[in-house]
Amino acid sequence: MLSTNPAELEQILRDTRTVAVVGASDNPARPSNDVYRYLARFSHYELYPVNPNIDDIDGTPVYPSLADLPVVPDMVDVFRRHGELDAVLTDTLALNPHPKYLWLQQGLWDEEIGKRAQDAGMRVVMDRCLKVDYARLIGR
Repeated sequence: MLSTNPAELEQILRDTRTVAVVGASDNPARPSNDVYRYLARFSHYELYPVNPNIDDIDGTPVYPSLADLPVVPDMVDVFRRHGELDAVLTDTLALNPHPKYLWLQQGLWDEEIGKRAQDAGMRVVMDRCLKVDYARLIGR
């Protein structure tokens, strides 16, 4: 189901323990870096940054792909261009078991991607900032 109401979002945020941040950046000017750093500092999440072009963020290893993660994350948080969403979802669905949640950051909305993820049993959040919703509903 597409999750948008505050009670559903809060339930997702509280239930999540591990998050793969696809498109995480080591560049402080990038929104994905800001969100990653906030979550690393203030959330209860175990974070797994994913980006094939960098090796680490502040000493934390960055994984080249979802398939390289040492765990199957509860949530895949996506910071990629719209045209890359299909490949990200394909990689997400290749994980066994599938992650519970697909979170598309602000500016990302795709009905077909959402439907495919939902049909695979995932709950989907689109066009929302994980940092903003976490701060508003859970933490600082």
